[in-house]
Amino acid sequence: MHKSRVLQKLRNGKVTLMTSNTSYPSTGIVEMIGLLDFDAVWLDMEHQNYSYEQIFNLALACRATGIDGMVRIRKGAYWSYSRAFEAGATGIMVPHCLNGEEARDIVRFSRFAPMGMRGMDGIEPAADYGLAPMAEYMAHANRETFIAVQIEDAEAVRNVDDIAAVEGIDILFVGPADLSQSLGAPLQFDHQLMRDAINQVANAAAKHGKWWGIPVSDPEQGAAYYEMGARFLASGSAITLLRDGFKKLRNDFEDILSR
Repeated sequence: MHKSRVLQKLRNGKVTLMTSNTSYPSTGIVEMIGLLDFDAVWLDMEHQNYSYEQIFNLALACRATGIDGMVRIRKGAYWSYSRAFEAGATGIMVPHCLNGEEARDIVRFSRFAPMGMRGMDGIEPAADYGLAPMAEYMAHANRETFIAVQIEDAEAVRNVDDIAAVEGIDILFVGPADLSQSLGAPLQFDHQLMRDAINQVANAAAKHGKWWGIPVSDPEQGAAYYEMGARFLASGSAITLLRDGFKKLRNDFEDILSR
């Protein structure tokens, strides 16, 4: 059974770095990310049209290179939480967690007993396709999978202490774009309201012994948030890296093409 690289590093006080294959369901891209020694790949079902079959294959590419596949789920019915794990994810990210009650429901649907009441199956990839004894698999899944909840609403910031207090939630993850919109300062990431909100998340995580994270644009920004206690960092995506690379390539040839 796969042991979480993210959790191993976080438990040892290390920082983790995750990147995204968005918007390409390519096992080759995911495998390359793993070979480049990232800690996790962000597989985004919230905004991308991925199927669970595609998630299964992408998660397999993660496990083949020893990294974690984290699925940002489509928040909804109880099965939307466990289904990502059954497809092979090591972690899930739940968008727009608003309060402690929602956080408790997330744990209930995502963890096996005694932490939750996740539906039992036992033949998924994480259970070695049924080769692992069920009781061992349940304990392993509770120990070696992670739950990140996104703090990306003003309501969530007001309730962040209650959210962070919920047993079974591992990571508070700031969603800057939606949070800035909710705070009335769309895309103003340096706005004082944003700074105050991120500080509240950091303080709640520290108070309740949780990890927290945030997307970062570069190592300097990552270092600044590291000093604030962030240990779960995300940066980059396949589409932006390809776009910027192709744009630079085209611009590099502008002189000769204009002759």
